Amino acid sequence: MNTRREFLKQSAVVSLAPLLPGFLPRSVRGVDVAANGRVLVVIQLDGGNDGLNTVVPFADEDYVKRRKVLGIAPKDVLKLNDRLGLNPGMKGAAELFESGRLAIVQGVGYPNPNRSHFESMSIWQHARLDSSQHDSVGWLGRACDASNRHRGSSPDSIFVGRDSVPVALRGRRAVALAMESEADLELVGGGDPHEPSSAAGSDLSAFIQRTTDESYVAARRFQENAPSSRSSSAAYPSSGLARHLQLISRLIKLGGETRLYYASQSGYDTHSAQAFPHRQRLGEFSGALKAFLDDLRESQLDDRVVVLAFSEFGRRVQENDSAGTDHGTAGPVFIAGSPARGGLVGEHPSLTDLDDGDLRMRYDFRQVYATLLSDWLGRPAANILGGSFEPLPLLKPSSVTG
Repeated sequence: MNTRREFLKQSAVVSLAPLLPGFLPRSVRGVDVAANGRVLVVIQLDGGNDGLNTVVPFADEDYVKRRKVLGIAPKDVLKLNDRLGLNPGMKGAAELFESGRLAIVQGVGYPNPNRSHFESMSIWQHARLDSSQHDSVGWLGRACDASNRHRGSSPDSIFVGRDSVPVALRGRRAVALAMESEADLELVGGGDPHEPSSAAGSDLSAFIQRTTDESYVAARRFQENAPSSRSSSAAYPSSGLARHLQLISRLIKLGGETRLYYASQSGYDTHSAQAFPHRQRLGEFSGALKAFLDDLRESQLDDRVVVLAFSEFGRRVQENDSAGTDHGTAGPVFIAGSPARGGLVGEHPSLTDLDDGDLRMRYDFRQVYATLLSDWLGRPAANILGGSFEPLPLLKPSSVTG
C-alpha cells in the first residue's frame, strides 16, 4: 500500500504534468527555443529596506546628525565615489558595481506614498496607485498576457520560495508556478519506467493515464539532465535567497521557455537594534546576487539575464529611540547583470529638503518598470502600466530592444 507521502508525491507530479516538460533541455524536448531569449529575475526585499544605510551618504553632515547611533563611518563604507558608499556588508554588490554590472537607481518611490507594508507592496506589484484597481492581476502577469508567445508546456513565470505566487506574476491568461526546491520537480525513488502510453481512447481515464505517464517520463528526464546544470565554480552562500537564486540559475541553464523568475528575502522591517541584522540581510542579498551572476557568466548566459531588486518603501531619515528606523518612503532600486548600464542613476535625495521627515521621490518606480518592459522584454509598457512613464538609462545601448 502506498504511503501518504508517496500519494502526495504522485499527486503533485500529476498536477505539474502540463509544466514539467518545459524544464527539459531543448535536445530532450525537441522544442525550438530561441537561444537569445531574455530573462528578467525579480528579487523582492520584504519589510522596507533602509536605503540610507544601504547606499550611504557618508560625506553628508546631515546624515551624521540624524544617524548618531546607526550612522556608518566613512572608513567602513564600501565607497562608490567621494560622497556615497555601500553598506559594509555588501562586498559582492561593490564588486558588481566596480565591474559595471550593477546600476543603482536612487530615490525611487511613488506619489502620495503609503507606509503600510500591505498597501505599498500591493502598489508595487499591481503597478497601480489606486487600491480600487488592485484586482490581483500584477504588472508582470499583464506583461505575459500581452505576449504572443505560444503557451506550450512551460509556465510564463516561476516564483521560487515558500509562499504562493506573488500578485506581480498573476495574469488573466498567464501561467505562473510556485516552487521551493528542485524536489518539487523530481520523483524520488520511483515512477513508471516506460515511455508515455500510446493507448487509444478519449475518455477521462485514458487522458489521466496518458498525463500521468508523460509526467513520470518528464520528471525522470529532468533528473537525468539536471546534473549538467549543477556544474559551476560559483560559490553560493548558505542563505535561503542564495539557494533560491541557484535553483533559478539551474532552471535557466536547462533551456526552458520561461522568461520571468521571482524570489524574495525577508527581514527588512528594522524598527529596533537595526545595525547588525540589516548588515547581515544586505550581506546575504549581495553575496547571493554576486554568486548568481558569476554562475551565469561562467555558463555564458549572463548577457541574457537582468535582475531587478526592490523594496516596498525606504525608512525615515531620523533614527528612532530604539536604534532602528521606522517606515519611510523612497529608496534605492538595483538593476544588475551584464546588460545593465552600471553606475549611479540620479543624485542622492536631499537630507534637508524632506517631505514630513521622509526623502522626496526622484523617480517613479513605474519608470523602472517601463524601461525593463520596453527595452528588455520588448513589451508595450504603456498598456501594461496604464500610462506612459519616461524610461531611464538602465541598460547598455547594445542591450536595448529595437
